[in-house]
Amino acid sequence: MSTPSVNEPPLPLFEGQELIVTGAKGRLPSYIENHRERLRKRFTSGGANAVPDYELLELLLFRSLPRCDVKPVADRLLKSFGDFNRVLSAPISRLTEVRGVGPAVANDLKLIEAAAHRMAQARILRSPVLSSWDALLAYCRTAMSHLETEEFRVLFLDRKNVLIADEAQARGTVDHVPVYPREIIKRALELNASALILVHNHPSGDPTPSQCDREMTCQIETAAQALGLTLHDHLVIGKSAEFSFKSAGYL
Repeated sequence: MSTPSVNEPPLPLFEGQELIVTGAKGRLPSYIENHRERLRKRFTSGGANAVPDYELLELLLFRSLPRCDVKPVADRLLKSFGDFNRVLSAPISRLTEVRGVGPAVANDLKLIEAAAHRMAQARILRSPVLSSWDALLAYCRTAMSHLETEEFRVLFLDRKNVLIADEAQARGTVDHVPVYPREIIKRALELNASALILVHNHPSGDPTPSQCDREMTCQIETAAQALGLTLHDHLVIGKSAEFSFKSAGYL
């Protein structure tokens, strides 16, 4: 086996890691250091609006990959998932299929997603939901608009319409999620809830409810009314819009 030339750079530490040649003191090449510094300064002075999605993703990856050129990694992530939000909402198993993304990077991205969800949820938790409707919609968009499979959530409210619980009842495929009205009503009684808001997403991006969506909503409304529970709305979350059963006159 031939001996590498002294001018040959070392191999990457793991598959997909972008090659970095360090100096005598282990510093990053100046073009990488300067690029990182420019992005940090622009973000510090102008906030998120000062950087496009691909640079915001780079800023996140700086911490996860301190010895790596993150530009190609960010580019592959955006090409794989379409946009910044879909990168964060992608499952770990899908993220780690992208070259340069290992378990640590994937976990860091999911941590950012969890923080965003927690912040959005805090604006509506223990608050009168019907008077905080814009915050509720913002939370639902943040949590569900970029999911790759359907998820069905139920928001449980007390007698003053204060949110007491937000629970994912089921997860499904790209175009179907199993929903069991009996289990939803049972859970409402366990929580001593007085009202419900149903929420699910359409990964296709089109929030128009299907016939199955309408039939299922009718079943839940009938079961809720029989036990004195109020079904305020059923929201279908698309990529850039949502559908309200209440506003459409279905409830």
